[in-house]
Amino acid sequence: MKEIKAIIQPFKLNHVLDALHQIEGITGVMSSEVCCTNASHGAFNPDTNAKIELIVPHELVEGVLQAIQTHAHTGKSGDGRIFVIPIEETIKKTGERSS
Repeated sequence: MKEIKAIIQPFKLNHVLDALHQIEGITGVMSSEVCCTNASHGAFNPDTNAKIELIVPHELVEGVLQAIQTHAHTGKSGDGRIFVIPIEETIKKTGERSS
């Protein structure tokens, strides 16, 4: 399993969520508003972005990455970044474990 986190432009959030909804096997996506600061010309300039997070099995990773890249892309600086992180184990509230 992999955790995928993406920082994207907020006006692209619904486009990305709609695309992810079309991928069979995705059971949920978390989204939040985040404040990012980028050093530009010697100063830190705060900006508000959207962050999405989801955990998917290995076989869905490429489809998820493609959906995010395609639907979050504006072609301008500041499109964001995608992180792919390995998950060793998850534990549900019931105590059920999976890896």
